[in-house]
Amino acid sequence: MKRIILTSLSLAALVVIASAAASRAEESATVSPRDLDAKINYCKTCHGTNGQGFRGAYPMPRLAGQQTEYLENQLQAFIDRRRTNPVMFNVAHVLSPAMLKGLATHFKDLNPKPLGGAPRELANAGKKIYDEGVPETNVAPCSSCHGPEAKGEGAFPRLAGQLNDYVFNKLVNWSRERGQDKSKPDTSAIMEPIAHGLTEPQIKAVAAYLGSLE
Repeated sequence: MKRIILTSLSLAALVVIASAAASRAEESATVSPRDLDAKINYCKTCHGTNGQGFRGAYPMPRLAGQQTEYLENQLQAFIDRRRTNPVMFNVAHVLSPAMLKGLATHFKDLNPKPLGGAPRELANAGKKIYDEGVPETNVAPCSSCHGPEAKGEGAFPRLAGQLNDYVFNKLVNWSRERGQDKSKPDTSAIMEPIAHGLTEPQIKAVAAYLGSLE
């Protein structure tokens, strides 16, 4: 009889544990509007009131209008340490999958006017590289992945309206920031030879062109 009672208690304990685990999983699958708004307000601290980006001591990227799949992928890359940034690691690693999706959806729907500020005299040269690539160094046209209007699609990010100094910094530091886990390659691997195939003046030109777009 004692063995039967103990077995019953053990089964009951397992049921309680399983129920608690299921409850936690259900909670992680959704995010309350209040929690989402709180996190969005936190993001505004660096990325601007409408996700338009910010120029301070360091350029903060525009998130407005960004592809949801790309944003989710990049936040996960910070969590996994496949992309380096000490600030964004601390921000991203506490986000649930539901919060990742909620934030990405929110920023996708924003469309503030770009900050601008890129040197206009470089935009034409940048457009040529964006549309045609650089055949002599095997750099493919940027438009082949990011689209003719640089608005991206899916895992390929929107570049139109991005801060030119942010684009420049990311491309010249690509291998030091992206694809840090070689055992888990992601779409950033596509960009590595392209970033290396462009000179700094060419990168400045492309960045200026992208910064001039809306």
